[in-house]
Amino acid sequence: MAHVLPDLHDPALTARARVFLPGAAVGGVIPLWSKLLYTLFLAVLVPAYWVHWGPKNFLWFSDIALLTTAAALWLESSLLASMMLLAIALPELAWNVDFFGRLLTGRHLFGLSNYMFDARKPRALRALSLFHVALPIVLIWAVHRLGYDDRAWLLQTMVALTVLPVTYWVTDAADNVNWVYGPGQTRQSWMHPLMYLASEMVFFPVVVYLPVHLLLRTVLGRA
Repeated sequence: MAHVLPDLHDPALTARARVFLPGAAVGGVIPLWSKLLYTLFLAVLVPAYWVHWGPKNFLWFSDIALLTTAAALWLESSLLASMMLLAIALPELAWNVDFFGRLLTGRHLFGLSNYMFDARKPRALRALSLFHVALPIVLIWAVHRLGYDDRAWLLQTMVALTVLPVTYWVTDAADNVNWVYGPGQTRQSWMHPLMYLASEMVFFPVVVYLPVHLLLRTVLGRA
């Protein structure tokens, strides 16, 4: 009996492969040049951030997404790309509104990008922080090409429920990484710090991730 080899370009086969091997590169969907360019940028940013901000700075959700996106691109993983887009879509939208609002009007709306206009900080370091502008675009493009993975909300929620307590215990209140001590640059005082942390652990999955999850699932379908 003759054996028929599967068509490796069959979309149905590609979709099944990503279900069982969400980290596997199937079909070369992401161009090699984009992977190399992204990796080169990280090779510059990571040492600079490590020296200036310290390793704890990489607990920011935006920095976690920045690093994990490299893996998502190289592995062509719709799951990783989808998770990182959920993690940063709304926070980065707020950062960009604040940043470009300051450029256009001279006023900050949220204060999230204050450091970008602090002349005491090295200009090159502030230039690297423009990744906040590019990262959402890269992730939207990657998820558009790879498809949205419906498991992203649950898994990103698990990541957040791990990262937030760790951030609280190992970082300083002055840095307020992931706003675990208060919204924006303000340290809250209206409730017990652990109660605030618990409320934030509910806020991120329900208010930050869930609306984006429902939108992406509706617009892009399920991978």
